[in-house]
Amino acid sequence: MLLVGLTGNIASGKSAVAEILATCGATIIDADVLARDVVERGTPGFDAIVRHWGKTVVAADGSLDRAALRRIVFESPTEREALNAIVHPRIETLRAALLDAARERGDRIVVCDIPLLYEKDMSAMFDTVVLVDAPRALRMQRLVRERDLPRDEADAMISAQMSADAKRARADVIIDNAGTRAQLEKRVWEVWRALGREADRKQTN
Repeated sequence: MLLVGLTGNIASGKSAVAEILATCGATIIDADVLARDVVERGTPGFDAIVRHWGKTVVAADGSLDRAALRRIVFESPTEREALNAIVHPRIETLRAALLDAARERGDRIVVCDIPLLYEKDMSAMFDTVVLVDAPRALRMQRLVRERDLPRDEADAMISAQMSADAKRARADVIIDNAGTRAQLEKRVWEVWRALGREADRKQTN
Protein backbone atom coordinates (compact mmCIF):
# COMPACT_ATOMS: atom_id res chain seq x y z
CA MET A 1 0.00 0.00 0.00
CA LEU A 2 1.31 3.44 -0.96
CA LEU A 3 0.57 5.93 1.79
CA VAL A 4 0.25 9.53 0.58
CA GLY A 5 -0.03 12.65 2.70
CA LEU A 6 -2.11 15.40 1.10
CA THR A 7 -1.81 18.86 2.59
CA GLY A 8 -2.17 22.54 1.79
CA ASN A 9 -2.95 25.77 3.54
CA ILE A 10 -6.54 26.92 3.98
CA ALA A 11 -8.43 27.69 0.74
CA SER A 12 -5.66 26.24 -1.41
CA GLY A 13 -8.10 23.78 -2.98
CA LYS A 14 -6.96 20.68 -1.14
CA SER A 15 -10.49 19.32 -0.81
CA ALA A 16 -11.01 19.64 -4.56
CA VAL A 17 -7.82 17.70 -5.16
CA ALA A 18 -8.96 14.99 -2.74
CA GLU A 19 -12.27 14.72 -4.63
CA ILE A 20 -10.45 14.26 -7.93
CA LEU A 21 -8.08 11.70 -6.44
CA ALA A 22 -11.09 9.77 -5.17
CA THR A 23 -12.48 9.61 -8.72
CA CYS A 24 -9.06 8.37 -9.86
CA GLY A 25 -9.37 5.45 -7.46
CA ALA A 26 -7.61 6.57 -4.29
CA THR A 27 -8.87 5.72 -0.83
CA ILE A 28 -9.31 9.05 0.97
CA ILE A 29 -9.03 9.51 4.73
CA ASP A 30 -10.04 13.11 5.44
CA ALA A 31 -8.81 14.68 8.69
CA ASP A 32 -11.56 17.31 8.54
CA VAL A 33 -14.21 14.59 8.50
CA LEU A 34 -12.49 12.82 11.39
CA ALA A 35 -12.26 16.12 13.29
CA ARG A 36 -16.01 16.58 12.98
CA ASP A 37 -16.68 13.00 14.05
CA VAL A 38 -14.65 13.23 17.25
CA VAL A 39 -16.48 16.33 18.51
CA GLU A 40 -20.04 15.31 17.70
CA ARG A 41 -22.50 15.94 20.51
CA GLY A 42 -22.27 13.17 23.07
CA THR A 43 -18.66 12.21 22.31
CA PRO A 44 -15.80 12.51 24.84
CA GLY A 45 -14.24 15.11 22.54
CA PHE A 46 -17.35 17.29 22.66
CA ASP A 47 -17.51 16.99 26.45
CA ALA A 48 -13.85 17.96 26.80
CA ILE A 49 -14.33 21.08 24.65
CA VAL A 50 -17.37 22.19 26.66
CA ARG A 51 -15.49 21.66 29.92
CA HIS A 52 -12.68 23.86 28.64
CA TRP A 53 -14.60 26.70 26.95
CA GLY A 54 -18.06 26.42 28.46
CA LYS A 55 -21.46 27.09 26.91
CA THR A 56 -20.10 29.87 24.70
CA VAL A 57 -19.13 27.21 22.16
CA VAL A 58 -22.44 25.34 22.27
CA ALA A 59 -25.08 26.17 19.65
CA ALA A 60 -28.78 26.55 20.41
CA ASP A 61 -29.47 22.99 19.29
CA GLY A 62 -26.88 21.62 21.70
CA SER A 63 -24.25 20.85 19.07
CA LEU A 64 -20.81 22.42 18.87
CA ASP A 65 -20.82 26.02 17.68
CA ARG A 66 -17.89 25.64 15.30
CA ALA A 67 -17.85 29.29 14.23
CA ALA A 68 -17.61 30.49 17.84
CA LEU A 69 -14.85 28.01 18.60
CA ARG A 70 -12.99 28.93 15.41
CA ARG A 71 -12.98 32.61 16.37
CA ILE A 72 -11.49 31.77 19.76
CA VAL A 73 -8.73 29.47 18.61
CA PHE A 74 -7.55 31.45 15.60
CA GLU A 75 -7.05 34.53 17.76
CA SER A 76 -4.84 32.75 20.29
CA PRO A 77 -2.07 30.19 19.77
CA THR A 78 -2.57 29.02 23.36
CA GLU A 79 -6.25 28.33 22.80
CA ARG A 80 -5.48 26.68 19.47
CA GLU A 81 -3.04 24.31 21.14
CA ALA A 82 -5.62 23.52 23.81
CA LEU A 83 -8.07 22.49 21.11
CA ASN A 84 -5.44 20.48 19.27
CA ALA A 85 -4.60 18.61 22.47
CA ILE A 86 -8.23 17.55 22.74
CA VAL A 87 -8.93 16.75 19.11
CA HIS A 88 -5.74 15.42 17.53
CA PRO A 89 -5.18 12.28 19.65
CA ARG A 90 -8.76 11.23 18.93
CA ILE A 91 -8.29 11.89 15.21
CA GLU A 92 -5.12 9.77 15.20
CA THR A 93 -6.96 6.85 16.79
CA LEU A 94 -9.64 6.98 14.09
CA ARG A 95 -7.10 7.38 11.29
CA ALA A 96 -5.10 4.39 12.51
CA ALA A 97 -8.23 2.23 12.48
CA LEU A 98 -9.10 3.32 8.94
CA LEU A 99 -5.54 2.63 7.74
CA ASP A 100 -5.65 -0.84 9.26
CA ALA A 101 -8.91 -1.49 7.41
CA ALA A 102 -7.38 -0.25 4.13
CA ARG A 103 -4.42 -2.60 4.54
CA GLU A 104 -6.72 -5.53 5.23
CA ARG A 105 -8.69 -4.74 2.05
CA GLY A 106 -5.49 -4.51 0.04
CA ASP A 107 -6.06 -0.89 -1.06
CA ARG A 108 -3.32 0.21 -3.45
CA ILE A 109 -3.08 3.97 -2.81
CA VAL A 110 -4.37 5.62 0.37
CA VAL A 111 -4.40 9.41 0.61
CA CYS A 112 -4.58 11.02 4.04
CA ASP A 113 -5.91 14.57 3.71
CA ILE A 114 -4.26 16.43 6.63
CA PRO A 115 -4.28 20.27 6.71
CA LEU A 116 -1.70 20.48 9.53
CA LEU A 117 0.59 17.71 8.31
CA TYR A 118 3.74 19.83 8.53
CA GLU A 119 2.68 21.79 11.59
CA LYS A 120 2.29 18.48 13.43
CA ASP A 121 5.52 17.04 11.98
CA MET A 122 3.75 14.06 10.40
CA SER A 123 5.51 13.93 7.03
CA ALA A 124 7.78 11.01 7.98
CA MET A 125 4.84 8.59 8.22
CA PHE A 126 4.09 8.91 4.48
CA ASP A 127 5.75 7.51 1.39
CA THR A 128 5.01 10.75 -0.47
CA VAL A 129 3.65 14.17 0.51
CA VAL A 130 1.58 16.14 -2.00
CA LEU A 131 1.13 19.86 -1.36
CA VAL A 132 -1.71 21.89 -2.88
CA ASP A 133 -0.90 25.58 -3.07
CA ALA A 134 -2.30 28.87 -4.34
CA PRO A 135 -1.18 32.48 -3.89
CA ARG A 136 -2.10 34.03 -0.55
CA ALA A 137 -4.18 36.78 -2.20
CA LEU A 138 -6.24 34.17 -4.03
CA ARG A 139 -6.75 32.13 -0.88
CA MET A 140 -7.90 35.26 0.93
CA GLN A 141 -10.35 35.97 -1.89
CA ARG A 142 -11.75 32.45 -1.68
CA LEU A 143 -12.29 32.70 2.07
CA VAL A 144 -14.03 36.06 1.84
CA ARG A 145 -16.12 35.45 -1.29
CA GLU A 146 -16.82 31.73 -1.17
CA ARG A 147 -16.96 31.11 2.57
CA ASP A 148 -18.35 34.53 3.48
CA LEU A 149 -15.75 35.15 6.19
CA PRO A 150 -14.82 38.65 7.41
CA ARG A 151 -11.47 39.72 5.99
CA ASP A 152 -9.82 39.99 9.42
CA GLU A 153 -10.95 36.49 10.37
CA ALA A 154 -9.74 35.10 7.03
CA ASP A 155 -6.38 36.80 7.51
CA ALA A 156 -6.04 35.33 11.02
CA MET A 157 -6.76 31.84 9.70
CA ILE A 158 -4.15 32.16 6.96
CA SER A 159 -1.55 33.64 9.31
CA ALA A 160 -2.05 30.86 11.86
CA GLN A 161 -0.59 28.26 9.49
CA MET A 162 2.96 27.58 8.40
CA SER A 163 3.91 29.62 5.35
CA ALA A 164 3.34 28.14 1.92
CA ASP A 165 7.00 28.69 1.01
CA ALA A 166 8.14 26.57 3.96
CA LYS A 167 5.80 23.78 2.93
CA ARG A 168 6.80 23.94 -0.73
CA ALA A 169 10.43 23.43 0.28
CA ARG A 170 9.53 20.17 2.04
CA ALA A 171 6.89 18.65 -0.25
CA ASP A 172 7.63 15.78 -2.65
CA VAL A 173 4.95 16.88 -5.14
CA ILE A 174 3.35 20.31 -5.61
CA ILE A 175 -0.02 20.97 -7.21
CA ASP A 176 -0.49 24.65 -8.00
CA ASN A 177 -4.17 25.61 -7.95
CA ALA A 178 -4.45 29.13 -9.29
CA GLY A 179 -6.16 28.29 -12.57
CA THR A 180 -9.33 26.63 -13.81
CA ARG A 181 -10.95 23.42 -12.61
CA ALA A 182 -9.95 21.76 -15.88
CA GLN A 183 -6.31 22.71 -15.33
CA LEU A 184 -6.47 21.35 -11.79
CA GLU A 185 -7.97 18.06 -12.95
CA LYS A 186 -5.28 17.65 -15.60
CA ARG A 187 -2.52 18.22 -13.02
CA VAL A 188 -4.09 15.85 -10.49
CA TRP A 189 -4.35 13.08 -13.09
CA GLU A 190 -0.64 13.58 -13.85
CA VAL A 191 0.13 13.21 -10.16
CA TRP A 192 -2.13 10.16 -9.92
CA ARG A 193 -0.25 8.40 -12.70
CA ALA A 194 3.05 9.17 -10.95
CA LEU A 195 1.67 7.80 -7.69
CA GLY A 196 0.64 4.64 -9.52
CA ARG A 197 4.19 4.15 -10.75
CA GLU A 198 5.49 4.68 -7.22
CA ALA A 199 2.98 2.16 -5.86
CA ASP A 200 4.18 -0.37 -8.44
CA ARG A 201 7.82 0.18 -7.44
CA LYS A 202 6.98 -0.24 -3.78
CA GLN A 203 5.13 -3.47 -4.45
CA THR A 204 8.04 -5.00 -6.37
CA ASN A 205 10.69 -4.02 -3.78
